[in-house]
Amino acid sequence: MKTAVVIPARYASTRLSGKPLLRETGKYLVQHVYERACQAQGVDQVIVATDDPRIASAVHGFGGRVEMTRRDHASGGDRVAEVARRLDADCVVNLQGDEPLIEPSAIETLIRLVGETDADMATLAAPLHSVEQWRNPNCVKVVCDAAGQALYFSRSPIPFVRDGQPDFSERPPRFLQHLGIYAYRRRFLLTLADLPPHPLELLEKLEQLRVLAHGRRIQVGVVAQSTPGVDTYDDYQRFVAVWRQNRQGRAA
Repeated sequence: MKTAVVIPARYASTRLSGKPLLRETGKYLVQHVYERACQAQGVDQVIVATDDPRIASAVHGFGGRVEMTRRDHASGGDRVAEVARRLDADCVVNLQGDEPLIEPSAIETLIRLVGETDADMATLAAPLHSVEQWRNPNCVKVVCDAAGQALYFSRSPIPFVRDGQPDFSERPPRFLQHLGIYAYRRRFLLTLADLPPHPLELLEKLEQLRVLAHGRRIQVGVVAQSTPGVDTYDDYQRFVAVWRQNRQGRAA
């Protein structure tokens, strides 16, 4: 199965403009993501998808592959789909450009799920550990069926506990945080990009609900823990601190 990882990256982020080009570690933020993706087994090509020549120039500068896209895409998924139309690939992974700590093994899990199941696409989740996370609308939750396929995604606390409080010690975990990384069968991705947004998607502001609303299947792989992304400058500073600590540990 030929697999491509596509990293959508735009300059005009709402909360942190120019995010892909932050470089306090000596490497661009998008470069960290790119190099992580290249470490995953089973990946044939890694591509940054952008509409900004500054990002394209940076990617060319560190020896990466870049594809220019239209500027009017409503989501990163649409940007990935544009690039996928030009690719010779069976599986396309959508890896956000603000995930510099993504584990290569997480990408490998996604690829395996697409190859081993009949689902149209795959995504990841990690166990929730607190009521605060469960109630936080910025933390997207997912509920799965017995086969590990998604039943619903929501910003609300799901599954809702009518009596008492959620038990986060249950194994296998019942309360899951969705992680925003996806692997698609290429043909399905192209079909999905042509479908109009569904009302549920517009209400929750979650594009994966378009898939479920049209009766298609999403396989969910559960990993031990989530890795922090970079949405704000404070998030970036935390990443830089972790990167420096890891570098010192390797040098010791």
